[in-house]
Amino acid sequence: MTFLATLATPSLVNPSTPMPTQDIGQWFAQLATPKSLLELAVLVLCAALAWGFLWLMRRSLAQVDSKSILFGKQLVDGVLFPLLLLCFAYIARAVLLRTAEVHLLHIAVPVLLALVMIRMGVKVLQAAFKESPVVRFLERTISWVVWLALVLWISGLLPLVLQEMEQISWKVGGSAISLRAMLEGALTAGAVLLLALWVASAVESKLLRHASGGELSLRKAASNAVRAVLIFVGLLLSLSMVGLDLTALSVLGGAVGVGIGLGLQKLASNYVSGFVILTERSMRIGDFVRLDNFEGRITDIKTRYTVIRSGSGRESIVPNEMMVTNRVENLTFSDTLISQQTLLSVGYDSDVALVSRLLIEAALAQTRVKAEPAPVAALTAFGANGLEFTLNYWITDPENGQLNIRSDVNTAILTAMRNHNIDIPLPQQVVHDAKPRV
Repeated sequence: MTFLATLATPSLVNPSTPMPTQDIGQWFAQLATPKSLLELAVLVLCAALAWGFLWLMRRSLAQVDSKSILFGKQLVDGVLFPLLLLCFAYIARAVLLRTAEVHLLHIAVPVLLALVMIRMGVKVLQAAFKESPVVRFLERTISWVVWLALVLWISGLLPLVLQEMEQISWKVGGSAISLRAMLEGALTAGAVLLLALWVASAVESKLLRHASGGELSLRKAASNAVRAVLIFVGLLLSLSMVGLDLTALSVLGGAVGVGIGLGLQKLASNYVSGFVILTERSMRIGDFVRLDNFEGRITDIKTRYTVIRSGSGRESIVPNEMMVTNRVENLTFSDTLISQQTLLSVGYDSDVALVSRLLIEAALAQTRVKAEPAPVAALTAFGANGLEFTLNYWITDPENGQLNIRSDVNTAILTAMRNHNIDIPLPQQVVHDAKPRV
């Protein structure tokens, strides 16, 4: 039963007192009576009980996510607070109806029901789509639809509007479809999809909690698969609730398959490649990779593309097909060690052992340089201008920058050479003046 049908049935909102539909002015007159002050006090007490109960629940839990749909960032901005308030208000109204009529609570219960529906829809959309600009539009649409239905119900116009919508119908093939059936089907489909998105968001939050590295990539693949399956199942259930024959979708499925095989093969290849990357874990979130002379750390792996962030802050969005078919250097695939080298030329009269020792000490003086494996300094060539040394050292945090650590090591080397009076020769070039022979 849809939301409109629920509001149109007074017995579901107030089982014992039918909703008056003839005069709204009587409501305001009844709300001004002293008896309404008692109902207002009861409603305030229900709000206090809901707040206290929710406070105890949140305190009893070890850790509550700030993005939780039920709890929210604070006690009152989640779905659970208006839901508890609705339950307490409904119980209070049922108790008061045994002794006298109620007026304020008769309005408060459907208002709280509308608030729960709006809060649930907004929170689920925020958790499912995050920063998408479409979320704001959908939030406003849900709010307008729910509040409009509530106003129509309070004014007593909702049953009349639904009857008029029932009269507006047209034939589609061999069946007749009314405007009311389409509206109720659309609302039901939206509610089912919101429920599917809620379950998918809860599963994703549970899977990605306390995960890192390869485990994070695998859980990301599982959450994406769960989300896709739940949305697909929710869409099928929504279509069946609307009254569409799902067997007719077989023709559409064949057409979509032909489209994927022809025009959408690149897009399908990217999605398949994304699942291959996430399941094989050849590249994981946090790995440092190099692709087409672009070097950086993988910050996110989507089903269609991978985000690589360089040390300078630039981000590259790479289609997953390129990550699978092209040659990718994963610098941290088996371990996080990354080797760096620096070259130095000193005079031929320099002490080789002393230069090697100073190079190693300059590298180890940097906190980011690993002591194991130890830095290695070697005499690699007899250059035209002096003895050429190569210093090789290792780091494990390339995401903190590679140029800065290379600069720190070179600065320490230059200081050590100057303190020990070791000559770093300048490039020399001898030019002979060729005179013509007589």
